[in-house]
Amino acid sequence: MIDLRRLNDDADYRAGAIRKGATEEAVASLLAAESSRRKQMTMVEDARAAANAASKEIGRAQPDEREAKIAAASELKEGLGALEAELAELQASVEEIALTVPNPAHESVPDGGEDAFRIEHEVGDRTPEPALDHAAIGEKLGIVDTERAVRMSGSRFAYVLGDAVRLQFALVQYAMDKLLGHGFIPAVVPVLVREDMMVDAGFFPTDRDQVYELEKDELFLVGTSEVGLAGIHRGERLDEADLPRRYVGYSSCFRREAGTYGKDTSGLFRVHQFDKVEMFSYCHPDGSWDELEVLRTLEEEIFSELQIPYRVITVAAGDLGNAAAKKYDIEAWIPSQQAYREVTSCSNYTDYSARRMGTRVKLEKGATALHTLNGTAVAIGRTLLSIFENHQLADGTVSVPEVLRPFCGGLEVVGPTG
Repeated sequence: MIDLRRLNDDADYRAGAIRKGATEEAVASLLAAESSRRKQMTMVEDARAAANAASKEIGRAQPDEREAKIAAASELKEGLGALEAELAELQASVEEIALTVPNPAHESVPDGGEDAFRIEHEVGDRTPEPALDHAAIGEKLGIVDTERAVRMSGSRFAYVLGDAVRLQFALVQYAMDKLLGHGFIPAVVPVLVREDMMVDAGFFPTDRDQVYELEKDELFLVGTSEVGLAGIHRGERLDEADLPRRYVGYSSCFRREAGTYGKDTSGLFRVHQFDKVEMFSYCHPDGSWDELEVLRTLEEEIFSELQIPYRVITVAAGDLGNAAAKKYDIEAWIPSQQAYREVTSCSNYTDYSARRMGTRVKLEKGATALHTLNGTAVAIGRTLLSIFENHQLADGTVSVPEVLRPFCGGLEVVGPTG
């Protein structure tokens, strides 16, 4: 949830929300609702104090005064109940409007929409256009079968087979080992969560159309293990000395890919079910921008060691999700498309999600909402296809990146599935 006091007092903070698409009318409506809530809260506190004082008077009253004191206390209590009901309505209104106002963009984020990103740098030589694209490689080697998956589950599903499976688990183990070396705590998280978790993690209401819902059970399939990692310390207070507290989660992920009809329909790039290794950090508010650079550096190390050409971009304000104050995308070079495509990203949510989660840090001066950050270490499907294309050999097989070979029994080449 957005910081309402700061939204009211800090013009730059308000401007950051508007740069991300919040209307001035929505901001004004939210601030007006919060002002009404605060005034009502003062009335409730005053009425509660009066009701408590009246209750104490009953015990001190003379017998002939007791009935009148009881009546007066009852009247005050009834009035308090009415004021509390009005406060509850105002609180609900504030929360409803607040969900529509995004976390303000950081001052370093460029203005504009999807195409207004800023290129930070490019790494590696762009691989020439290959003889086969990733989908054709998967079909030729029998390591990705979408045709059979479609018969079973519909479009945008795939079987991953043979050596590609060994490569997939090598990627997982390689990423886990790297991150454990940096103090990350490994976690396998639930992939079915309640609606309030999706709200508090910052995905609802804006991304609801991308999420699969199990209506009968009132549960939702997550599109990232970030949701489960954000909920580990829900409602808790962490010690300042324990920060940053870093987790690396592994899970299957599910996305409806609504609005992408006809885009990336072949291969593994845009599927409904995929696996990810995800980083998540609980951070002191003073250190979150440095922590974002740590996550970005780790993502870059992974793609450098996989010998996949890539570039880093800073996403423009109008293309940021509701929760992110700043986001970097790592885009791998896809030779068959002669273009860079997003494969991982990392974001600083500042205190936006932590406020909703009630996750705080204990400081000498009291407790405050901490900052949360997330970043994908490896999105398996997109990383596999990046390897297929950038490490394709003349005979159509795929050379296994050297850094992965110890994690897949020394396998050097991904060959045909028998």
